[in-house]
Amino acid sequence: MPLHLPRNLGERYSPLYFLASLGAGGLSVTFFLYLMFWVPHPGQPVPVFEDILKALQTGGPATQAMIILAWAGIAYFSVTMIRLLVWNLLELRAFRQTKAYETLRSGNAETQLLAIPLALAMAVNGGFILGLVFVPGLWGIVEYLFPLAILAFLAIGGWALAMLGDFFGRVLTKGGFDCAKNNSFAQLLPAFALAMVGVGLAAPAAMSTLPLTAGISYIASTFFVVTATLLGAVKLILGFRAMMENGAHDEGAPTLLVAIPFITVVSIAIIRQMHGLHVHFDAHAETSATFTLLTKLLVVQLAFGLLGLTVLRRQGYAGRFITGSEKSAGSYALVCPAVALSVMLQFYINKGLVAVDLITKFSPAYWVLTAAAIGFQLTAIWLVARLNAKHFGTVGKGSLAVPAE
Repeated sequence: MPLHLPRNLGERYSPLYFLASLGAGGLSVTFFLYLMFWVPHPGQPVPVFEDILKALQTGGPATQAMIILAWAGIAYFSVTMIRLLVWNLLELRAFRQTKAYETLRSGNAETQLLAIPLALAMAVNGGFILGLVFVPGLWGIVEYLFPLAILAFLAIGGWALAMLGDFFGRVLTKGGFDCAKNNSFAQLLPAFALAMVGVGLAAPAAMSTLPLTAGISYIASTFFVVTATLLGAVKLILGFRAMMENGAHDEGAPTLLVAIPFITVVSIAIIRQMHGLHVHFDAHAETSATFTLLTKLLVVQLAFGLLGLTVLRRQGYAGRFITGSEKSAGSYALVCPAVALSVMLQFYINKGLVAVDLITKFSPAYWVLTAAAIGFQLTAIWLVARLNAKHFGTVGKGSLAVPAE
């Protein structure tokens, strides 16, 4: 559906609308995984335009249909991601001149600003995917692009750390953090942003043929992944304690599922690092180690999923904020878990179950499990379509809701 993006919202704007761009970018990744795991790409760890074109020319009708669908999905959701990112940046510039922005900077909700580097990091990742699948000959110059990508992610990560420095500098010297209003996992957003930077920084470790580039990538990504994990653990405990005492915040309830995309992003970063260590630094990780890691982390995701869905159902969240009349920019946080589970299952099936020979690639069992991953992808697509219609459709034009802390 077409997006009717309102202008000059001022105090009605919320930084959480950057999550709309993030969700669209995540969906482009789910379509890229079709090509990643179903198109042969000998000679490099990811499929490139030449591999995809060859498969399109030589494959059967099913393969050709899959490639066309993947191309269309990547293109559509990438364009949507970029449109929403540009719109958010323009609205943010005006929002910074309002009293609402000053209020946000003085309370718990200041961490919502970390949605900005989160969406920017996704945009860089999405841009790399666009180059791989649509630009002929890109792999021939990729070693020149990796240092630029590292610099871009370091710049975004540095900005995120500066934002966190402002937040912690305020609350740890002057106080003012309201623990009673911390009754959600909204404070996990900064950890998610740092993890997104980390997974982007880990890409050259897995793909570069130069040990120096791979080594820098490994070290830099480790810093952001470890920092994100430490921060996430602290914020998880604080948020859970506040919810046990005060109940989960109505509008913040979707954040109970934020741990799911966080774990997916960290998992991919670790897999990329393990591959780089194997190729360049003689660290021969067994396939069973990857299988074990992904199994445990997937179980953690499912546990958080059960917890979050229980609370959302008890609160009647879907009937209020998704299909009902109430609006909250935080609703876009629900897209991320669906995308993340789709991505995680694709990796678990292909890098876990197939790698240890529990199932055979392209067997009936393989497609039954893959159908679950596609099911989460379709759920995410429905959520994006529903929320975009609600927040950016003709009916809802200019009537965006500003969420509570």
